[in-house]
Amino acid sequence: MHDENIFKMSELADTEIKDIPTINILLCYLVYKIGKPVDTEHLYEIAISTGVINYFSYLDSVDYLTKNGLLVVDKNGDGEQFVITPKGTACAKELKKYAPKSYRDQLVLAALRYFARLKYEQELKIEYIPLDNGYYTHIRCLDTNNDLMDLKLFAPDLSQAKLIGEKIMLDPSGFYGKIIELALSNEEVTYDLTDN
Repeated sequence: MHDENIFKMSELADTEIKDIPTINILLCYLVYKIGKPVDTEHLYEIAISTGVINYFSYLDSVDYLTKNGLLVVDKNGDGEQFVITPKGTACAKELKKYAPKSYRDQLVLAALRYFARLKYEQELKIEYIPLDNGYYTHIRCLDTNNDLMDLKLFAPDLSQAKLIGEKIMLDPSGFYGKIIELALSNEEVTYDLTDN
């Protein structure tokens, strides 16, 4: 009896959706909320990163959505994109109430974070340069014509160098802003020689 209760509780704690029709609604809703065609690999990474949808369910859902005309695959110069059709838009608007709001919100938030990260990666380049006694975390803030900042920070090992890079990537503009603020507020140190 005790083991049976634990099993039931673990099933309830599982946040992964196994119902393909619900995943179909969620994916239509996600592409609809993004508001533009989504690269096939981007949709995959967003959906899988949440832990709400597993790989096999994702493939089953995308197969269903494309075969039934809710999403179409558009080939462009860079690759393939999913484009939502009027039928898919109707699914997203009219059936969204059948997919839990918490899952809808989780997927949309994951998409916002994912696209923000892509934007940051275009504006900020981070590489890890090995040294004899550690690593440099090399950070470059890019602009259209010039580097806004080119900075190397020392770390004693690769894991710490990567930690620095990951923390910077959480808010690259904030990091850049703090560096500029520190530089502009820096003042000359004055020494009082009369105390000696």
